[in-house]
Amino acid sequence: MQFHSTKNHALKASLQEAIFRSLPPDNGLYMPDSIPSLPESFFDRIHEMSFNEIAIEVTCALLGDDLTRKEVENIVSRAFDFSAPVIKIDDDDMNILELFHGPSMAFKDFGARFMASLMSHFLQKSNKTIDILVATSGDTGGAVAQGFYKVPGINVTILYPSGKVSDIQEKQLTTLGENVRAVEIEGTFDDCQNLVKLAFLDDELNRKFNLSSANSINISRLIPQSFYYFFAYAQLVKENKPVVFSVPSGNFGNLSAGLLAWKMGLPVEKFIASTNLNNAVPQFLSSGVYSPQESVATISNAMDVGNPSNFVRMSRLLDDDMQLISQMVKGYFFDDDQTRAAMRNVYEKTGYVLCPHTAVAYLGLRQYMEEESRPLSGVVLSTAHPAKFLDLVEETLGEKISIPENLGKLLSKRKEAVKMSARFADFKSWLLDS
Repeated sequence: MQFHSTKNHALKASLQEAIFRSLPPDNGLYMPDSIPSLPESFFDRIHEMSFNEIAIEVTCALLGDDLTRKEVENIVSRAFDFSAPVIKIDDDDMNILELFHGPSMAFKDFGARFMASLMSHFLQKSNKTIDILVATSGDTGGAVAQGFYKVPGINVTILYPSGKVSDIQEKQLTTLGENVRAVEIEGTFDDCQNLVKLAFLDDELNRKFNLSSANSINISRLIPQSFYYFFAYAQLVKENKPVVFSVPSGNFGNLSAGLLAWKMGLPVEKFIASTNLNNAVPQFLSSGVYSPQESVATISNAMDVGNPSNFVRMSRLLDDDMQLISQMVKGYFFDDDQTRAAMRNVYEKTGYVLCPHTAVAYLGLRQYMEEESRPLSGVVLSTAHPAKFLDLVEETLGEKISIPENLGKLLSKRKEAVKMSARFADFKSWLLDS
């Protein structure tokens, strides 16, 4: 498959170039030249298929020109030894798609593990070494750290905003060592993301390092996130009701992956872009004017993104057509008080514990379903295990919650991170000297 830049359709790249370069030279984002439609026979039997079987079929459809079916099967097998179950809560129309059963207990595991497996496949053939730079607002860092830990030929540097990730999130990305190192930036996620983008555009750094990114700006992170939309549909298709996905949204890679699945033929009635007070996209959906903002700190910290990189991908997947965008995507935003109230209400009514990001998506779906007032299969994407936000969740619910063993072990580990300003000159100098 060929890819092109969102800024210049004539600027092309192969699959290998797109995943290892991450960003085109013009600082756009890579998009596939064409998106295939899956055959009706795939959807006729989707309810009988496992997660990995679905992942193989979708990958072969997208990347079959670059990878043999056997290679795809091996990549998928290495990437996924976990699934994405749909859990019913509240009533028959409200469902939670649990995306936290991977090693870092967050949805980013799907993209990070697939990307690591795909990169490893190509690196084994080329015998090259790459240096991955990644910015995180919370969950990406832990997933990338776990996904690339000790992968031969890959070094990982993770940038995160000081004081703006949970304790467990911080421990996940600062305690591994080996080929994974962490940089604590005195600033916001947007500052971290900007440093990564500037590094990719710096000639001196690119002469010294073979740079790549594991953020959702990388197309190989986006593709595997489409798999769980198909798998959720497979678990609900027998209900024979319109499917609506509510996506807790920050950098908008997750929702863009859902639109990719829709473009490939997945029957979806609507995507709900559910955000916290970092609401540039819901405001755009309401007004038609996109105005990036300075990020605002909230309790759903992984969504604290004022200028989402993947907004342009979301728009391109919908042909930059405002009428189609409005038809397929509805936006809502909620503040911290509403988020806490939703966490408490769901727990009191059902016993189900939501992380703050999942609670934002729950609120978005609940509001849409109340407005529509008709039978739907509503799906809330639950993007992280609530124990990753232990203090916040326990304070909100007024109760202790159980901590999975692999998260509990992190609390006693020692953090290792380099603290740094948000100035690019400082970051560049450190990279060149390290």
